Amino acid sequence: MKQALATIAAAFSISLAASVSAQAMTVGFSQIGSESGWRAAETTVTKQEAQKRGVTLKFADAQQKQENQIKAIRGFIAQGVDAIFVAPVVATGWDAVLKEAKEEKIPVILLDREIEAPKDLYLTAVTSDTVHEGKVAGDFLVKDVAGKDCKVVELQGTTGSSPAINRKKGFEEAIKGHDNIKIVRSQTGDFTRTKGKEVMESFIKAEGGGKGICAVYAHNDDMAVGAIQAIKEAGLKPGTDIKVVSIDAVPDIFKAMAAGEANATVELTPNMAGPAFDALMAYLKEKKEPPKWIQTESKLYTAKDDPMKVYESKKGLGY
Repeated sequence: MKQALATIAAAFSISLAASVSAQAMTVGFSQIGSESGWRAAETTVTKQEAQKRGVTLKFADAQQKQENQIKAIRGFIAQGVDAIFVAPVVATGWDAVLKEAKEEKIPVILLDREIEAPKDLYLTAVTSDTVHEGKVAGDFLVKDVAGKDCKVVELQGTTGSSPAINRKKGFEEAIKGHDNIKIVRSQTGDFTRTKGKEVMESFIKAEGGGKGICAVYAHNDDMAVGAIQAIKEAGLKPGTDIKVVSIDAVPDIFKAMAAGEANATVELTPNMAGPAFDALMAYLKEKKEPPKWIQTESKLYTAKDDPMKVYESKKGLGY
């Protein structure tokens, strides 16, 4: 009987210790800053995911400066955190500080962006595939026009930025071989609503008042919302006279979709932390090495997906 009680007590003790260990886990998170609504949403979701798992999250806002991130990471190392999440502001210059984390056996996970450093200095990178995002948008349009001739105007992101380059590449891959779809005009809208509206106005003017335009493909939703304004001011119906396809899935595009003024958006999920925490837990508990890249889902949303319900679920995330 004593032996049985001792066994039960030992098992309870182990279970309690495991529970306490999970509750006591501390992760440092070095965020780039709050330069965009999407970035703010990523921060909100990361905090929610930590709370859901009972993890203490130490947060540091780098205000778009790498030196602030490096200082924060060194601070996390000094505090002896269990792991570090980093959304790196730039791709290079991380080797020294990541070596310091590795020496202290603190795993580092990259969120949203990758870096140019030896892969053994970080556990994994959780990011989207921006080429794939563009392809998902292009595949939607190919299916939606169903072989009909379609002249597309393209609102590119900031010139030279990797999302702009890749989202263009992916879209072009999707429409390749579909001769009925042609990009007739393409210009940067700098990822902003104001510039998107301005460039769309010039497209409409150049294309006979917009009547020859079948669709606008915008590299992000903010430019798409600007384009929608320009289309309406030209006396046309966005979503009907000119289809609107974009990327990011921020709240405002769902309001436009609910009003019939946008046709599709591809989500850049702000939840990079969920897969990161899952990989971290598996690594710490089971010593299971994750792949060096974890690709997040690029989900396509259309009017069939109850856009107002999606809007309600996203509007409080800080976008």
